[in-house]
Amino acid sequence: MRRVASVLGCFALTAGLAAPAQADTAPPTLADGFGITVISQPEWADDNHRTFTFTVRTAEVPEYTVLPGQVSGEHVVMVTLPEGYDGVTRYPVHYTLHGGGDYPNSSRAKDVVERATEDVPLITVTPNGGGRGWYTNWVSPGALGRQNWETFHLDQLVPFIDANLATVPTRAGRALSGHSMGGFGAFHYAEHRPDLFSHVGSFSGGLDLLSQEMRAAVVGTTQLASYGTPTVPVDAIFGPPIWPLDGVWNAQSPAQHVAPLRGMGIALYSGNGGDLTVDPIQAAVENRAHQTAVVTSDYLTAAGIPHQFIDYGDGAGWAPGCTGKHNQTPCLQADMDHFVRFIMTGLQQS
Repeated sequence: MRRVASVLGCFALTAGLAAPAQADTAPPTLADGFGITVISQPEWADDNHRTFTFTVRTAEVPEYTVLPGQVSGEHVVMVTLPEGYDGVTRYPVHYTLHGGGDYPNSSRAKDVVERATEDVPLITVTPNGGGRGWYTNWVSPGALGRQNWETFHLDQLVPFIDANLATVPTRAGRALSGHSMGGFGAFHYAEHRPDLFSHVGSFSGGLDLLSQEMRAAVVGTTQLASYGTPTVPVDAIFGPPIWPLDGVWNAQSPAQHVAPLRGMGIALYSGNGGDLTVDPIQAAVENRAHQTAVVTSDYLTAAGIPHQFIDYGDGAGWAPGCTGKHNQTPCLQADMDHFVRFIMTGLQQS
């Protein structure tokens, strides 16, 4: 089933300044700034010369728990440029946030973005969010030191990208989305900094931190090595998850704090898990993510905030190969395809 609420219209905007770069022969050369130190300049991901990665350091997240192949404190950022990028023409920017236990520069992330943006005049940026960063400033990071993911991304990376690439450096030139943990991050960031983004999307995001199931899922990511090593205490990210010590969980839950999203283009995407006897873990995870989307949509509706809720149920009719489960590439590709079309009707162009 597809449940769609009203769609926000277009936004007026102004262009800004950006440093030139030449993408047809070599990727851009990036300059340090805004608290970010570039330790590895951009390298093309392949011979198509559309996507490059670079590596930075920041004092806001000086170390972090790592997945295999990652180096603690080194943050890979992936950027996909539009065809014909010349460093002069300015383009809107879509920041998209990866899920828990995943990488910003995975081959799937690259392929999904490149397919969705073929012949689309849009820059896409995928920053490192850590395997369990949760796109927030941690309450009790302990020996790791600062885990200020939100500060890193919003106060440092956004102006860094605007200074180094030919962007439309205004709210009306930026969109934000994310998958799973990244869907939480997208709504969390958009609610905290509505001055930065004009569109936001969640692809099967966990949006309701008041849900005990959602809290259990977050706590689970702190304890499982598949989300990074070393593991961390259960209260490291949002503090203790139980009343009366759960004030941060309550305050940071996107579902109940939608008022700052008024005036944005908003889209929620989720399946319902489909047949729960097939791939039951991914089915159950999506089923619960779906419930958080329902709660968020209900709060948006109650606040009179227009939005789209694309509820694709068991995936039938949404995309071939999508059966409504969590972390299925066909579902995610369809989500991204739809969201890119949606934002391009409203984002400032050059």
